[in-house]
Amino acid sequence: MKSILLTLATFLSIFSITAQDLEKSTLWKISGNTLEKPSYLFGTIHLTCNASFDEDVKKALDDTTQIVLEIDMDDPGLQQKMMGNMFMKNGKTLNDFVSEEDYKTLETFFLEYLGMPLKTMLNIKPFFLSTMLYPKMLDCPIQSYELELVKIAKTQDEDIKGLETIEDQLKVFDTIPYQDQINDLLKTAKDKLKYDKENFAKMLELYSDEDISELLKMVVEDKNNSFGKYQDVFLNNRNKNWISKIKSLATDQPTFFAVGAGHLAGEEGVINLLRKAGFTITAI
Repeated sequence: MKSILLTLATFLSIFSITAQDLEKSTLWKISGNTLEKPSYLFGTIHLTCNASFDEDVKKALDDTTQIVLEIDMDDPGLQQKMMGNMFMKNGKTLNDFVSEEDYKTLETFFLEYLGMPLKTMLNIKPFFLSTMLYPKMLDCPIQSYELELVKIAKTQDEDIKGLETIEDQLKVFDTIPYQDQINDLLKTAKDKLKYDKENFAKMLELYSDEDISELLKMVVEDKNNSFGKYQDVFLNNRNKNWISKIKSLATDQPTFFAVGAGHLAGEEGVINLLRKAGFTITAI
């Protein structure tokens, strides 16, 4: 269930750095702006075949005293809160949005790839139906950087916190029209995951190369899903909301922040927004 959670404008000032200007790195040091000790910002990819950390990341973890993720993955009530937000609002079901032909396509697809009858999931948000398919996009046992960080925090007896609540995160999928979510799901079903698997493999290559700028570009320009259409909802608005929280947490104590790598680059990315807020952000 936790793996479900597991995502560019004009030049505004002389302090702005565009996506093309960023160095290839998934680990960045946050310093300056009255911070007594540096904190670190790490870009993750939520599902991967290998969630091991290199020595620079391990040192950053050793040099910090708390870990902050997008959400608190160690919250004992996380699964219950997630379950409470899985269903479409206002009594809507999948049948309200698809033709009989498209329903049959989805029904056959879910039986083939998940062995599950679609009729038992008609009121689940299309996004959640899509996330059930994520494990099928990797030909390996799935690992998670976030879950590895939770383990490290427990080993080091450190707090785990979140930049937003699970409720905040899941509201995104009430903002994005269900019809658009279903259209994305139908593309996956009609293509039988071929495009999605190829696309995810490319994303993993870019992540391995630590090319966060190209990773962002690939995600928002993907014509096969609605991500780019709702970039403000998926990324930009959330990034802006995080900056004051990052400042407060980093001021309180040296912190290891880990968010999806898609949040780092771009004019409205976390790196550029932190620089605008007066921090020195340095690639490691």
